[in-house]
Amino acid sequence: MKKISKILLIFLLSIIVLVVAFKRATRISPPQVVNNFELNEQKIEVSNNLYTFQDSWLKKNKYGLWEMYASGAPFELGYKHGILTDSLSAYQELQFVNSIKEMIPSESYLKFLKHFLGWFNRKLDKYILPEYQQEIYGISQFTTSEFDFIGDKYPRILNYHAAHDIGHALENMNLVECTAFMTKEARSEDGKMLIGRNMDFSVGDGFAENKIVAFYKPEKGNKFAFITWAGFVGSVSGMNDKGLVVTINAANSSIPMSAKTPVSILAREVLQYASNIEDAYEIIKNRDVFVAELFLIGSVSDNKTVIIEKSLEKSAVYDAESDTLIVTNHYQSEELKSTELNKESFVDGSSPYRMSRVAQLLQKNEKHSPTTFAEILRDQLGLDDKNIGMGNEKAVNQLIAHHSVIFKPEELKMWVSAGPFQLGKYLCYDLNLVFNDSLDINSNIFIESETIDEDEFLFSDDYSNFIEFKKETERLKNILKSDNLEQITDIDLDRYISLNPNFFYTYYIVGECYRLKGELNKADENFEKALTLEIARNSEKELIESKKNLLKKK
Repeated sequence: MKKISKILLIFLLSIIVLVVAFKRATRISPPQVVNNFELNEQKIEVSNNLYTFQDSWLKKNKYGLWEMYASGAPFELGYKHGILTDSLSAYQELQFVNSIKEMIPSESYLKFLKHFLGWFNRKLDKYILPEYQQEIYGISQFTTSEFDFIGDKYPRILNYHAAHDIGHALENMNLVECTAFMTKEARSEDGKMLIGRNMDFSVGDGFAENKIVAFYKPEKGNKFAFITWAGFVGSVSGMNDKGLVVTINAANSSIPMSAKTPVSILAREVLQYASNIEDAYEIIKNRDVFVAELFLIGSVSDNKTVIIEKSLEKSAVYDAESDTLIVTNHYQSEELKSTELNKESFVDGSSPYRMSRVAQLLQKNEKHSPTTFAEILRDQLGLDDKNIGMGNEKAVNQLIAHHSVIFKPEELKMWVSAGPFQLGKYLCYDLNLVFNDSLDINSNIFIESETIDEDEFLFSDDYSNFIEFKKETERLKNILKSDNLEQITDIDLDRYISLNPNFFYTYYIVGECYRLKGELNKADENFEKALTLEIARNSEKELIESKKNLLKKK
């Protein structure tokens, strides 16, 4: 008995030691901060949807876009960001957490994932520059306590900055599928460089409701603008006052072993400290990342746009040496295009298809303007104008965009889409005007006369059908999980098909409904119909074929 008690005691002590060791290993301490400004002030509500704090401000324009200006040293920048966006940040985190719960409904697996990410990201702060740690720490002063069960505020917000990287590294998540392109000289109406980009990072529509067009004047480096969300200091799309544009597109990546520099933080560093392509390349090549990425860099001083391609092992520059350039989600440089992961992206993914579609659309106009760029960014058709269904990953416009933006760097102008997706108006911002000390924040920050109108699709029956299709898809998927199949009728499924009849996924869902209801002939008919349509990924085609084969065995 004493021997058993001794073994049990040793076992319990071992568990305690392991828990303590795990917590120590995964603890991320706040950075050291020197404050040079008053912390006791409160933000001022000047009017409805307009707030100020010292020289910084946040306002919501009449088209639903939030606009924010912040200045100062790193902690000061973050503190101003945090105090101005505290309610937005709480809502943003709620939407993010809810989206994760929808993707991973198992509470036990979520707990495992929390501890796994704690271990995975245990050295994350070592790869983030101290100034960005201080900025994030400033934001964390106003982070909601509602999600403290996930982690302490500062390490929690720090970890969220790696969400983009983790999302596109995990196989079959398909959260990040972006498209960007450039024209200049003979291919642009006035000869000036234009860059367009869809940011297709999807973690639910709610996450994109409160996007922010942010204008930063940091203590060191360039002034710059970027499209972001509350609580996020990284950049996925932005332009600085030197006329340097940075956007990021995911590339096919292996599963990482540990966190390193988040690519959005790296893009932010480029915006803040690079004035040309050489500067950008030096910054990017000297940082370790844990996922592969494509950095589109447009530079006024170089009069060109290139793609800096970064794998886990090397960096390469792709220069099309042309007045057009297109980037989707695969490597094009000689150094990296033959890698195995890149070959896999050609076989399975939608990236080459979307690139070909953008090339077709660029050829439809001899010369381009911001308006023609908006038309391309909104295009939902497939190659040769084929109807491939609403929401297809092969389309330039997949109806999932967090934001869409058009840059004209020589004039320091950018057009940012109001929601939903890229269907609302594109509003024009001039960095020269926004960073002018005489700016009147009580008036429009954007240039009304250069607004690009909404997409007519937004007011169509098809758009209404698409919104209903999304809701019905979620309802049917939830029923399939719960096995309450008697709730699904033939009338429901016929109506569902009518909402999005050219989309392969429509028939896959209907086929699954009939398969689980035991109506195998109808299931087979719908799987067969899906296989005749434009399927986004080869892996999805193989899944549908496997479902058909299961029916044959039955």
